[in-house]
Amino acid sequence: MPDRSRKFGVGDSVSPRRFESISGEDVGIPDPSGLVHLQFRRFAGCPVCNLHLHSMMRRQDEIAAAGIREIVFFHSSAEDLREHAATFPFAVVADPDKKVYAAFGVESGARALLDPRGWGAIASGLARSIPAVVAGREAAPSLNPHGGRYGLPADFLIAPDGRVIASKYGEYVDDQWSVDELLALARAA
Repeated sequence: MPDRSRKFGVGDSVSPRRFESISGEDVGIPDPSGLVHLQFRRFAGCPVCNLHLHSMMRRQDEIAAAGIREIVFFHSSAEDLREHAATFPFAVVADPDKKVYAAFGVESGARALLDPRGWGAIASGLARSIPAVVAGREAAPSLNPHGGRYGLPADFLIAPDGRVIASKYGEYVDDQWSVDELLALARAA
């Protein structure tokens, strides 16, 4: 794994790593049976992250049919994530100390929330989350989430041999691959 100052790019190799998901499942990268979409999101209950991940959930059958396994990291504790992400149909991994974030060069910064390109997603995420919280369908996120509110997203598509096929380091809160972009990258691989 690279140090904090190095980011993964196309063609770089990811060394094998094993993780335990919040459901107790052992997951790893690379996966010799197919592609891995490694996602780095923000904190448990993040409205923008939830908006994005619900779009992934709606199309999970297409993603799986393309031979892609989803592994999603949050900089929250497993306990907090179980309250917010236990029903997600993909592996969710807690990284409260941001060790894996650091290993992949995933950063934080005030631009996550201050960049105007993310404001629409913030409004949409809040519009989706607030009614769900008020109705008791979802738990409210922490007002002071572990790891802070300024995390930037990152996406990696990793081949079975550990080679990075594609990577994206987000510049603002909602700067991540859509499902269509992910599927196109997988087809091109």
